[in-house]
Amino acid sequence: MEASPSNPPVRIHRWLPYWAVFQADLMQTLRSWVYRTWVLMSLVAALGYLLYRVGAYREAGIVQPASDLISDLLRWTIVGSITLIIVLTVSCISSERGSMADSILSRGISRYQYFLGKWHARLTAVLGGFLLMGCLWLAASYFLLHEDLSLDGAAVALGTVAALLATVVSWGVAVSAISNSSLLGVAFLWICLYGASSLLSLLPPRFASPERMLHSLPWVLRGSYDLASHGRVLLWAVLASCLAAGVGMWYFSRRDV
Repeated sequence: MEASPSNPPVRIHRWLPYWAVFQADLMQTLRSWVYRTWVLMSLVAALGYLLYRVGAYREAGIVQPASDLISDLLRWTIVGSITLIIVLTVSCISSERGSMADSILSRGISRYQYFLGKWHARLTAVLGGFLLMGCLWLAASYFLLHEDLSLDGAAVALGTVAALLATVVSWGVAVSAISNSSLLGVAFLWICLYGASSLLSLLPPRFASPERMLHSLPWVLRGSYDLASHGRVLLWAVLASCLAAGVGMWYFSRRDV
């Protein structure tokens, strides 16, 4: 009698549910009208502003430094489109709360993996879109305007703004995991962010607040920056993002959906 061949051991991919949530949410984010509105609005505003600055240089002969253009565009990314980014992140979990228990969490996925998949997908979409647009702005200004940019300064400026955006995205996902209503979460996070920004701006000048970092972008793009100050801003942004993720995961794992 022949012995039946032994079945090979089955490999269990513990992070496969996380990867599935990450891929699905990333594609959903890229197809959402909020994300496309943010990208389209940023590109149209950047193109119009660039054409205006180039026209002033060609017609009136006014020198248009590229650092001023890029710093304005980076500030507009934070100030002008922050509401769209908040809407994009706060709605990622709270909008699915009605069908989450039956269609998602009843399957073989933990709440931690679900939250991490959502968080990382929104970070990838927002930061990836911002860095891509930032590289396009730098390339366009290099060929059309007076070149006064520093390569390391441009990298520091993009990294600083990306760190601030990552903090906003992280707290948006955390509020989405806590709040039952997307509208209430958007209003709460918007008030908290602008209130915290106002309080930080009242600190003495030796403290690097987000507002001061944004106003110093022209000098940073030219290569005149304090690496230690920007390093502290990056460190605090990472800590704030990790704190938001920790609070969001802890509360989401213990609440009813």
